[in-house]
Amino acid sequence: MGTNLALRTRDGIARVSQRGLDWVGFCSAVGHELSRVIAYERSCWHTVDPGTVLFTGSMNCRIECSGSWLAYHEYVVEDVDKWSFLAHSGRLAGALSIDTHGDLTRSVRHRSHAAYGIGDELRVSFVSNGTYWGAAAFLRDADQPWFTDDDVRTIAWLAAPIADGLRRAMLNRIAATSTRLDHGPGVVVFDENGEAESVSPAAERWIAEMVEIPTPTTAIESKTVQSVAARARAIAPGTDPVELAARSRVCTRSGTWLLLYGTRLSGAVERTAVIIQPATPNDVAPIIALAYGLSQRETQVTLLCIQGRSTRDIAHTLSVSPYTVQDHLKSIFAKTGVRSRGELVGQVFLEHYAPRWEPLAGAPSGWSVNAIVD
Repeated sequence: MGTNLALRTRDGIARVSQRGLDWVGFCSAVGHELSRVIAYERSCWHTVDPGTVLFTGSMNCRIECSGSWLAYHEYVVEDVDKWSFLAHSGRLAGALSIDTHGDLTRSVRHRSHAAYGIGDELRVSFVSNGTYWGAAAFLRDADQPWFTDDDVRTIAWLAAPIADGLRRAMLNRIAATSTRLDHGPGVVVFDENGEAESVSPAAERWIAEMVEIPTPTTAIESKTVQSVAARARAIAPGTDPVELAARSRVCTRSGTWLLLYGTRLSGAVERTAVIIQPATPNDVAPIIALAYGLSQRETQVTLLCIQGRSTRDIAHTLSVSPYTVQDHLKSIFAKTGVRSRGELVGQVFLEHYAPRWEPLAGAPSGWSVNAIVD
């Protein structure tokens, strides 16, 4: 691929990032830009919770897969080029043909869908400043040439600007006719084999609000729910006593934030439950801070601003000079697109339903993580 074409594609992605699209529109537009430099027939895109790397949304183009299939191949079985590995390893991208040394059948994932005429696969994880925001896969039909080392280098090079645009796009509400709904908690119960046994009416209503394209044929095949359930089943008993690893924060079509968490149920027969409920401000605030790209210090300054503290008070509390506080405020305003403290309160805390930021008591670093950790 020519350098000029790569640079034009990167510039095109930057322009898409400035259009104020929601994440579905952003990924669709970016896919069009990428098609100029990398040929592919099918694709899938996923957003993830940066704290637990569980799926929070999905968009498939000319390919379909069930939630149980996706969860199994990403969170349960060992395979080549899993997105979480690409993100954590720093490789960011990989082609199945290259990483199986030319034998696609070495991949469990490929063997499961080869009969549908699918050939090589190019995968990429979108990481911005150490934070993993989403992933995509680009697939070629079986009769098409395989991806090349140049394709892998190109998509890896473009991964960071895509991640930057994606994290901001996740703050924009999905365009939909749906209205905001306020249901009580819902629950989905799975048996020892991971098959869904039952789903409550409230869970069905919440799942219908999640952004998954195409819509799952049944509520229990939600990719988001299935990923939480798979993680809960995979956690060895006693290794996650406060049960925070199998959790995911999800923004619905209507803009409501949900908290999903999985847990094992006690009894003679092993079962797993996924509970779905509206998220609290403390659940949502860390992911909003990350999406705006605020540093830890900028988050602290913002919190003190919300409390009505003066510049001098903030400086005293943080043991810095008033000039340093002003510098932080300039950076915060630039990142959030506001011009005053009043706008900061309205846009960041009212629009995104997060009236206060406080640390999650007892939460592991991964829940409000602002960098990828092993």
